Amino acid sequence: MMRGRSDGGLKKRLIASVCVVALFVCFLFMYYGSSSQGASALEYGRSLRKLGSSYLGGDDDNGDTKQEDSVTNAEDSLVVAKSFPVCDDRHSEIIPCLDRNFIYQMRLKLDLSLMEHYERHCPPPERRFNCLIPPPNGYKVPIKWPKSRDEVWKANIPHTHLAKEKSDQNWMVEKGEKISFPGGGTHFHYGADKYIASIANMLNFSNDVLNDEGRLRTVLDVGCGVASFGAYLLASDILTMSLAPNDVHQNQIQFALERGIPAYLGVLGTKRLPYPSRSFELAHCSRCRIDWLQRDGLLLLELDRVLRPGGYFAYSSPEAYAQDEENLKIWKEMSALVERMCWRIAVKRNQTVVWQKPLSNDCYLEREPGTQPPLCRSDADPDAVAGVAMEACITPYSKHDHKTKGSGLAPWPARLTSSPPRLADFGYSTDMFEKDTELWKQQVDSYWNLMSSKVKSNTVRNIMDMKAHMGSFAAALKDKDVWVMNVVSPDGPNTLKLIYDRGLIGTNHNWCEAFSTYPRTYDLLHAWSVFSDIKSKGCSAEDLLIEMDRILRPTGFVIIRDKQSVVESIKKYLQALHWETVASEKVNTGSELDQDSEDGENNVVFIVQKKLWLTSESLRDTE
Repeated sequence: MMRGRSDGGLKKRLIASVCVVALFVCFLFMYYGSSSQGASALEYGRSLRKLGSSYLGGDDDNGDTKQEDSVTNAEDSLVVAKSFPVCDDRHSEIIPCLDRNFIYQMRLKLDLSLMEHYERHCPPPERRFNCLIPPPNGYKVPIKWPKSRDEVWKANIPHTHLAKEKSDQNWMVEKGEKISFPGGGTHFHYGADKYIASIANMLNFSNDVLNDEGRLRTVLDVGCGVASFGAYLLASDILTMSLAPNDVHQNQIQFALERGIPAYLGVLGTKRLPYPSRSFELAHCSRCRIDWLQRDGLLLLELDRVLRPGGYFAYSSPEAYAQDEENLKIWKEMSALVERMCWRIAVKRNQTVVWQKPLSNDCYLEREPGTQPPLCRSDADPDAVAGVAMEACITPYSKHDHKTKGSGLAPWPARLTSSPPRLADFGYSTDMFEKDTELWKQQVDSYWNLMSSKVKSNTVRNIMDMKAHMGSFAAALKDKDVWVMNVVSPDGPNTLKLIYDRGLIGTNHNWCEAFSTYPRTYDLLHAWSVFSDIKSKGCSAEDLLIEMDRILRPTGFVIIRDKQSVVESIKKYLQALHWETVASEKVNTGSELDQDSEDGENNVVFIVQKKLWLTSESLRDTE
């Protein structure tokens, strides 16, 4: 009996021990399994790169075999292919340099009244995310242009608060699986097209078309909402930089880009806008909720800097028409300010006023001594924008613009291929400009031939040239139904003003940092020697690849034109990024666009396409 009881006790203890061990193993599995997903949400630090890429769907990979295949360079055959973890789904819309969570974590002391929290604040290298941004649940390949102007998939931007908040203004409307855009805005509930025609009519432009027979080409729309104003200007061959911050109307720029409309995340805060002086023929603000009188008219003076001689500012706001005491006071003060800035009222009708900037420096020189705001210092560079603070001063014109009483630009479309007047600022000749234009035309034709099996007339819409130089890559795309964000580095010649003088748009950016856009916003990225450039600055090619993947839409393309060794190193990342090779071609030795390296290394054109992939959570939701 005693023995039997003893055996029973041993059996119970054994069962209890097994249960404890099993529970402990389950706990470890649950802890490390969940923490690996949670850690991949937005972990910072290089240790993340040692983790495997946890993705499902969209690929038919065969594990390690395909990883080894991605290393094509024989001398690197012993190097293991790279891998990246997947970020947590809650970070599917992260913008690293405009991340408010980062601002809170770093306890940055910012002046909210000056909108500093909406300006760029980039994480240091050790705090950058090192994971791939997943698409939201139910993500679909975006609707193609021109249909996308009027509707997008709701799953791609699952935010409908603007549809409710702005329902009386026809910004956007929920319709089943889609969100539609009737073309309304805060001031033009009944359609941007009618509003645009009314402004053209006010200015007595021919046939009520705002492009003024090609003389008005580039527009800055401040506080643009979902960019319907810019969307409807495209029909008149007007290219608009639609600008808005990532503020309480979150996702407005994301909606604009999803629609295929040029747009950029930015704010009139403390730093200059990333555009050269004399870039736009028209600036527009429709109830943009900006206090133009603050800080001695600083923000209005920034608009003045980027407007061309004779440029317009169309302002639709209660101050322009309301008769209550507060608005009358604002109108009086604003009228006095713009008069001292030498602006004149071109026309005022109903709820809109259009001011016009002078054509020369004459008015500035005739002002009484001590008149505020003052002229900017003669040694100040009006085109320097990278991290440069705004100044409450008037930017006078160059001797050329003052003498010619205008910019001297040809009407569009001749403007695109005409030698820009500011070409001489860089010591470039007309012959160099024309040769550059022709070379890039040939290269773009070659690119499209290489992608012919993948690209149809409406496959791509939003394009970024990551190193635009004079904008000839974008110029070569004129006859395609696309638009190009031309990017110029702040470290080299500031050729962005040549790009604007050609009737194109772009921005200033350093590729050692993240770009100011939402994830999944561009269909094609063109990287001409960009990787070699950042390597020379000591920046990480790995970080740049992750950033390019963030910007690129699923099924989008990357054209890399760089040294062969650079391209071979990039190939190691293809599987981890879910990119697949489309084409590869050596560049002819002696190409004027590709200077051979000192060791005689060839350059290569390497084209890849991003696959549509899903996280395990997305797959579960789909099922």
